[in-house]
Amino acid sequence: MKYMLLKTYGPAASCDIPITEWTPEEIKAHMDFQRALGAELAKTGELVDAQGLAGPDEARLVSSDGRSAPVITDGPFPETKEFLAGYWIVDVESPERALEIAAQASAAPGPGGKPIGEYIEVRAVMGAPATE
Repeated sequence: MKYMLLKTYGPAASCDIPITEWTPEEIKAHMDFQRALGAELAKTGELVDAQGLAGPDEARLVSSDGRSAPVITDGPFPETKEFLAGYWIVDVESPERALEIAAQASAAPGPGGKPIGEYIEVRAVMGAPATE
């Protein structure tokens, strides 16, 4: 069973201090935690992919009617306080295991090394809908 675990940048359950205000050591500890989690999941064979994403200031929205030139605009509105920061795709034996990994990811360290309680959205990766 494949699941996507979505990491959103924004206030967390136990930390509302933006990462831009963390010390370099706190950021390093957070990133080291992310790399260690990825390495652990790769070792167990559960990791399919994991990526961090560029910030919303680099995002572009594209829409097209299929006939004329596409319309390309800047990303999310400036007042956006939360945005998709990254993801993991895992291939696990059960939904419970996906939730367990999400809980582990949620406990990433923040200021003072304390777990931040990040909100991790867990969604099953679905196949295409039936065409008949």
